This record gives sequence, structure tokens and C-alpha cells, in this order.
Amino acid sequence: MNPHDDHLGGRGAATTPVASALLRPAGRLRELTDDDRSRFEGYVAEIFGALGLDLHTPGTVDTPRRFVRALWDATTGYDGDPKILTAFPTECHGGASCEIAQVVEGPIPFFSFCEHHVLPFYGTAFVGYVAHERIIGISKLTRLVRVVTRRFGVQERMTHQIADELERMLEPHGVAVYMEAHHLCTQMRGVRESNPRTRTTAYRGVYADNPALRGEFFDTSSPRGGT
Repeated sequence: MNPHDDHLGGRGAATTPVASALLRPAGRLRELTDDDRSRFEGYVAEIFGALGLDLHTPGTVDTPRRFVRALWDATTGYDGDPKILTAFPTECHGGASCEIAQVVEGPIPFFSFCEHHVLPFYGTAFVGYVAHERIIGISKLTRLVRVVTRRFGVQERMTHQIADELERMLEPHGVAVYMEAHHLCTQMRGVRESNPRTRTTAYRGVYADNPALRGEFFDTSSPRGGT
């Protein structure tokens, strides 16, 4: 079995879980009409000008347009990702080895926006699970992290959203998520810390019940570990 193949568990047809609200587009599909874009760029120009930016130089005349586009591109998580919704039968159907073998993927880099100040935070995520009857392609774990983090939010909630969604999709023996991030809202404003790192974890199933398994996952994903 190749753990880096998106077609893991080739025995039998793939199963497709029902898309949750997290993976479906939020409401209707996002779109920006030309009128919307022009209006938003005008708002941004007014704000930037009030803050002191000269918008009449060769380097800044298009800054409002670029800013609106950059925000749009950085929040594609609201569009969902149907490619995540593919799970496959596991290669293991019972026995002690199935209950202790874990899959851990990371570091998965992410970039997001704090919903409190709309300033970026960025870092890495590690996602682990112990399979039961379903497994998922490794790349889908990265896609899941990106769908959750390419939105406005807070790190603590995102950590649990990733764990909850993976648990819902695969119904595994357990799920573990570790996220570590730098928050510009504490570096550029407020206490102005020089190098803060915020770490959050979420454990489900056997990870919550088995300290040794949890320790193995954390040793793999923490800066002290081997990855």
C-alpha cells in the first residue's frame, strides 16, 4: 500500500461521503461583478487614502484593485472543495494493528485571516488519524486544511473544525490535529511580541483515550519531533 497515492485502498469502489456545510460553498457561489469590484476598490482607496497612502504614484495607483483581488484569492475556502469528498475502503478490517497504526501528514503550511482584526496568521498543521473502515488520499488532508484556513476565523476553532470534519468523513478510531501559527495581530499591534507562536490541538477517539498514541503524534508534529 502506497500512503502517498490518492487512490489508497484500491479494493472495491470508492465511497463518497455527503458534503458537509464546511466543504460545500458557503451559501451561493461567490462572485464579483464588475460593479461590485469597482465599488469595493473605491472603498479601499478611501480607507487607504485616509490612512496616509498616496494613491497617485505609479506603484500605488492600482493598489486598491490588487488588494481586493488578494483578499478574494486568500479566502477561497468559502468556495469549498468537492475533491476532498473521496474516501476508500481501508486495507485493514479489525485486529490490534488496525487500532494502533496511525497516518500523520504534515507539516501542512497554511495562511489565514484573524476574524477579529483581519490581519494574517500563518503556520503549519499536522493531521493524524487511525483508520477504521475508510481511508483518504494524503493530498485530501492538505485540501481539508486549506478549505478551513482560507477563511476568516480563529486558530482554536479551525483546529477543531479540521478534526470534526475528518471524523465525520471517515468515522475513524481517532483523529488528532496540531496547529502552530504566528499571528500578526500580536506582532504588528497590541503587545507587539517579536516572535510569538500559538499552538492548538484537538483529539478525538483513541487519541483522547490513549496517552501513548497522543504522545507519539505530538512527538511527530511538535518542533522537538523528527518531522
